Amino acid sequence: MSLHKNLITLAIFAAVAPHTFADTAATTLDTIQLTAHPLVQTAADFAVADHVVDQKQLSLRAATIGDALADELGVYSNQYGSGSSRPVIRGQDGPRVKVLQHASETADVATLSPDHAITVDPLLAKQVEVIRGPSTLLYAAGTVGGLVNVTDQKIPIQMPQKAIEGSAALRYNSGSNEKLASAGVTAAIGEQFALRVEGLKRKANDYIAPDYVVAEPHGDHFHNEQKRRVDNTFAEGQTINVGGSWIHERGFVGLSYSNRQDQYGLPGHSHEYHGCELHADHFHCPKSDDDHDHDHDHDHEHAAGPWVDLNSERYDLRTELAQPFQGFEKLRAHASFTDYEHDELEDQAVISNFKSRGYDARLELVHVPVAGWEGVIGTQFSQQTIDLAAGQGHAHEEHDHEGHDHDHDEHEGHNHDVLMADTKTKKYSLFALEHKQIGDLHVELGARLDHQTIDVQSEQKNYSGTAYSASAAANWEFAPNYKLSIVGSHQQRLPLAQELYADGLHFATNTYELGNPNIDKETSNNLELGLHYEGDQFDYHAHVYHNWFDDYIYAATIAQTGNLRGVEYSQDKARFYGVEAQAGYNVNDTYRLSVFGDYVRGKIEGENAPRVPAGRLGTKVNANFDDQWSGSAEYYHVFKQDQFADFEEQTQGYNMVNVGLNYNGRYGNDQDYRVFLNANNLLDDQVYSHASFLSNIPQVGRNFTVGLELNF
Repeated sequence: MSLHKNLITLAIFAAVAPHTFADTAATTLDTIQLTAHPLVQTAADFAVADHVVDQKQLSLRAATIGDALADELGVYSNQYGSGSSRPVIRGQDGPRVKVLQHASETADVATLSPDHAITVDPLLAKQVEVIRGPSTLLYAAGTVGGLVNVTDQKIPIQMPQKAIEGSAALRYNSGSNEKLASAGVTAAIGEQFALRVEGLKRKANDYIAPDYVVAEPHGDHFHNEQKRRVDNTFAEGQTINVGGSWIHERGFVGLSYSNRQDQYGLPGHSHEYHGCELHADHFHCPKSDDDHDHDHDHDHEHAAGPWVDLNSERYDLRTELAQPFQGFEKLRAHASFTDYEHDELEDQAVISNFKSRGYDARLELVHVPVAGWEGVIGTQFSQQTIDLAAGQGHAHEEHDHEGHDHDHDEHEGHNHDVLMADTKTKKYSLFALEHKQIGDLHVELGARLDHQTIDVQSEQKNYSGTAYSASAAANWEFAPNYKLSIVGSHQQRLPLAQELYADGLHFATNTYELGNPNIDKETSNNLELGLHYEGDQFDYHAHVYHNWFDDYIYAATIAQTGNLRGVEYSQDKARFYGVEAQAGYNVNDTYRLSVFGDYVRGKIEGENAPRVPAGRLGTKVNANFDDQWSGSAEYYHVFKQDQFADFEEQTQGYNMVNVGLNYNGRYGNDQDYRVFLNANNLLDDQVYSHASFLSNIPQVGRNFTVGLELNF
C-alpha cells in the first residue's frame, strides 16, 4: 500500500466523515423472513445468520448477480466483463454456490462457463438472500459455499394497497457510460386479481481502467500500447416480466411470462486454438492462417471481438394455500419452463450455439408442530436438455437456430470445437427441514435425497446416481445477548454433465476439457463455529469454517501448448478453511462505525486450489442524518494473492474507497422519491480479481453513479 494512497484515503475520510454516510451494506435483520423459505422464522432460527440485501440496496449495485454481491462478507465475484459474473462464496463457485430464481432452477448454461450469464435480474428483485446452514438442503445439496436466492416480484402474492402502485428508476454510470432504466407496476383488477408488469433496459460501453497496457502484435514482435478502455467489456440488454395472480383468503395462484435479451462482450476471449485436439498428454493443432483477412465491418457498433447474443423465455406458475388439509399448515407449489439460447460470435459469424430447455417443479408442505418440532417436507423434479453446436461461419442475421445437424451416431465424429455432446439431465429430490427451541438452545435439522440420470447423445455411457445429504445446527444463547453457533453437514453432490462428458475446446477458460464418465459423487464433511453478540450499542459476529472433501471434482492439467491447457476432470482429497468477522459500534443516533474482514484458503491434494480470493480487511461508516439525508463511506484493502495454483500468477492487492450520498423526498399524496450519488474506486486503483478466470484483465477504475427513483 503506497504512502500517497494512504494519505489520500485518510484525507477523504476526514472530509466525508462529518457529512456523508448511510446504510449501503447488507442488513442482518432482527426479524427476517426469507421469501424462498416456507417457514416464518427469526434470525435466531438459523445457525448462521443469513445476509439479506433488500431492493433499496440492490438499486445501487451492479446488474449482474456476482458483482451485486461482491462486497458482502465472504463473497467475491468471478467477473467476466460487464455481462456475466457469479458469486464466489468462501472460495467456492459454480455448482457449489447455487443461484436460484425465486427458489427455482435458472435452467441457463451458466455452470458450463464463466462467460455465460446467470439469467437473474438483481435490479428487478425484491431482495437477494445468501443462505447457509441446514436450510440450503431445501433447495440443493453440495452447496458448500452457500446458496443465493434472487426473490422476484413478477407474481403478486397480495393485492396492492392502491388501485395502481409501482416504481421507476433511472441510473447513469460514468465508468462505462452505462444508462439504465427500470420500472414496475402492480394494478388491482377487481377485488381478487392483481397484474404485474415490469421491465429493465441497460446499455453500457467498454469500461475505463487505470494504467491499462496491452501488448499489441506488430509483425513478428509486440508493442505495449496504453488504452483507456478495456476492449469487449460492453453490455446491453432488456428484460420484461408480465405476471398475474388470483388472490384469495387462503392464498394465491399466479402465472408469469419473462423475456430476457442480452448482448455483451467477452474480454480476453480467444479462438486462436480452433481445431486443436488433445491426444493423451499433448496437442495436435492445425497450422494457423496468419494471412487470413478478418472483416471488421459489421453491424454491431462495438469492437469486432467475441460477443454473446442471448435470448431467454421463461414461464412460472406459483401457488400457496393455507390449511390445505389436516396436519399441514401450508402448501406451496412452483413450476417453471425455461427456453434459453445464446450464440457466441466473432466478426458477425456464429462460432458456437448453446441451447437449454429446462423444467422445474417443487412441492412443499409445512406441517403442524409435532412435539414442539416445526418443519417442512417436500419434493422436487427438474429436467434440463442442453444442445451445443459449432457455428458454420455464416452471418449472425442468417443463422437458423433450428438448423443444427449434429452427428450423434458416433462419438468419434464429435466436433471438438464443441465442449460436449448433447445431454438430458433429470433429477428427482426429497427434502425435509425441522427446527425446535429447547430452552436456550435452538436446534435445526435438514436432509435431502437426490437421484440423477443423464442421457448423453454419443457412445459414452449414460449416468445414474443417488446422493444423500444431512445437516444439523445448534444455537446456544449461553448469556444475555450472546450466542454460540455450530453447523455440521455431510453433503454429496452428483456430477454435472460437463464433468462426465466434456470432450472439446473451452475458449472462455483457454482449455481443452476432457470429462471422466467414471467419476463418483463428490462428498464433503463441513463444520462451522460462530460467536455472536448483539448489544444496544455494540455488536459483532465471527465465524470459522472448515470443509473436507473426499472426492473433490476438479479439472487437472494433463497437457499444455502455448496458453492452451488440456484438463481432465478428476477427483482428489481437498480442504477449504477460513474466517469471517464483522463488528459494529453505534457512535450515536446518527453514526455507525464497523470493521470487517474475511480470509479463505483452499488445498487440493496439498497444492493450492485455483482462483481462491485473497484476504480482505476494511472499515465503513454509515449514518442517517434525518428523514431525508443519508450517506456512506467505506475503505477496504484486498491483499495480494501469492498462494496461487499451477498455471496461475500472483495477483496484486488493491485499495478500495467508496462514498455515497442519498436524498429521500416526497411528492404528491403519499409518494416518495430518492436521488443518490455514489463515487466508486475513488483512488482509481488497479483492481485485479484472483477469483476470476480473467485475473489479468483489470476491472473498472474511478467511476460515479447518479440515479433517481420514484415510488407511486
